[in-house]
Amino acid sequence: MDTQIGRMALEVSAKEEVADGVVALTLAHPASARLPDWTPGAHIDLFLPVGVTRQYSLCGDRWDPYTYRVAVLRERDGRGGSTYVHDTLSPGDRVDAGGPRNHFPLAPSEKYLFIGGGIGITPLLPMVHAAEVLGTDWQLLYGGRTRASMAFAEELAGTHGKRVHVVPQDERGLLDLPAWLGTPIPDTKIYCCGPAPLLAAVEAACAAWPPNTLRTERFTAGEQAAPVRETSFEVELRRSGRSVTVTPDDTVLEAVRRAGAEVVTSCEQGTCGTCLTPVLEGTPDHRDAILTGHERAVGDCMFLCVSRSCGDRLVLDL
Repeated sequence: MDTQIGRMALEVSAKEEVADGVVALTLAHPASARLPDWTPGAHIDLFLPVGVTRQYSLCGDRWDPYTYRVAVLRERDGRGGSTYVHDTLSPGDRVDAGGPRNHFPLAPSEKYLFIGGGIGITPLLPMVHAAEVLGTDWQLLYGGRTRASMAFAEELAGTHGKRVHVVPQDERGLLDLPAWLGTPIPDTKIYCCGPAPLLAAVEAACAAWPPNTLRTERFTAGEQAAPVRETSFEVELRRSGRSVTVTPDDTVLEAVRRAGAEVVTSCEQGTCGTCLTPVLEGTPDHRDAILTGHERAVGDCMFLCVSRSCGDRLVLDL
C-alpha cells in the first residue's frame, strides 16, 4: 500500500467550474517548490478551516511536479467541507494538505476496463492517461445523472475518442453493465469508483470473473458483518508506553485519543485511509472498505476509526 505522510501548506493557483456542482482546484507550493510525487489512484487530504479534513483524488498531470489538481463535488448533505471549497476558497488562498496516499493503485495488466460514476471519475483520469502512455488496451465507461453534471467528459471524449463511453442517465439510462461485464474478458482488470449502488451492481455483474479482477474505491463503507469480538480488549501504544481499554461502545480511535495519541482522521467510516496505523502485535478485525484480502490476511496495519481486535490485545505503533 503506497502511503506518504506529511503536511504542507499549498496555495490555490486556479479554481474552475468543470461541471454542474463540481469545481476543480489547482494547488501549488507558495514558493513554487516541487511537490511530492504520486501515482494514479492517489489522493491528498485537505485540512479545511471549517474544522474538517477531506480527501480528494488527484486528477491532474502526474508528470507535472509543481501542481496538484483535485475536483470537488458540492455535497448538499455534507458537513461543510465542500461548501467551503465551493463558496469560500479562492485563488490565492492557502490550505494545508497531507499525503499523497494511494489505497487504489493501478496494477499492471494487458487490458483495463474503467467504470466511473459521477465524481468517481476523478481517480480514473490519471489511470486512463497512464494506460494510454503505456499503449495498453483500455476502455472507459462513464455514467452520470446528466451530461452537464459529468466533470471532464468532454476532455476525455475529445482526447481518447471511441475508447470513452459517456452515458448520461437522462439521455441513455443506466450503464448497461450486463453488456460490458456479462462475459469475462481474459487478462483484464476492472477499476470502478462511484456511488454505492453502482459499486454493488458492478460487483454483482463481476461474479463470474476471476478473483482479484475488480478493484473498487468507495465513498461510503459497505455493510459489515458483526464484530468478531463483542467484548472489551486492550490496546498498547508501543511508542508512548501507554495502554487503554477499548469497550464495546468505543472505537479504537476514540480509545487511543483518550490515551493521548494524536491521530489524523477524516471520514471515520473506513473509506478514506487517513488513520492507517501499523499493528505490531495482535490480530485486527478489519472493518474498512479499503484493504484487499491479502492485506487483511497480513494483518500488519488497520484503520482505527472502524476496525477492532479479534483477540484480547493489540499493540499499535503509536
